[in-house]
Amino acid sequence: MADAFVDVLEQIPRGLVYVGMGIVLLVFAKFVQDFITPYKIQVQLRTHDNVALALSITGYYLGIVIVFLGAMSQPFGLIVADSSLGFTEAYWEDVLRVLVYTAIGIVVLNVARMIVDRLVLYKFSTEDEIINDQNVGTGAVEAAVYVSVGLVIAGSISGEGGGPETSLAFLALGLAALILYTLFYEFTSSYDLHDEIEKDNAAVGVALAGNLVAIGIVVFKSVFGEFTTWEEGLAGFLIYAVVGFALLFVVRRITDLVLFPKVSVAHELAVDRNLGVAFIVSAMAISVSLILFFAV
Repeated sequence: MADAFVDVLEQIPRGLVYVGMGIVLLVFAKFVQDFITPYKIQVQLRTHDNVALALSITGYYLGIVIVFLGAMSQPFGLIVADSSLGFTEAYWEDVLRVLVYTAIGIVVLNVARMIVDRLVLYKFSTEDEIINDQNVGTGAVEAAVYVSVGLVIAGSISGEGGGPETSLAFLALGLAALILYTLFYEFTSSYDLHDEIEKDNAAVGVALAGNLVAIGIVVFKSVFGEFTTWEEGLAGFLIYAVVGFALLFVVRRITDLVLFPKVSVAHELAVDRNLGVAFIVSAMAISVSLILFFAV
């Protein structure tokens, strides 16, 4: 028993180095966002009480933490990453690797978010909706974009094998999957997705946000892990992507038929703007994607 306590106590200082580095990286992420943002974030949050922007920033920081965990080689890798090492040269090399990968990931996250934004909500300016209109639905979607892109980046840089070229390739494939799923979601919806969100329909925005996070988890699963060969990597990615698309579509139909048998979910979202239904739809999609992640 005493040895077990000693082992745990010896691991804590090494773990605290990662905790401290994570906090520093979050501060770095704030400065990056401040630098590339054309408006004053603090003014929007404190003076204008902009909830839509607050949602977006919440997703941003969650995305950063996800990238950080991905750089530690495994999701939630603080539990196992280099826990057997002391403050050795190998330990500090790993710390430096995580620091560099996460810093690069922060920059990539900001760039990728701008690209995905323009392709996900392509019929209007997300910045205008969030800043000028304080559109909560748009803020929720942008938060989900940050989280889902963070998942794609984390999966692309995690694991062993491969190199920068494989990380970039699977990052591009993952982002393409996010965009294609959004188009698929829009095509299979009975209402005009962009029109509803632009009209400040928070329920439609939250439902889309939940589905974006769900497909982000599926894509993370498809690109996460050890790289062996291009054939295996691409085959695994395509299989998970197709299964994820189909499964989330089925879940939407099951939610409509089983959880709300006497009403139409589409009517509740688009006409009644029922935010409660939107949260349930999002929870169902994310729950099933998590089951897929751990079960397969």
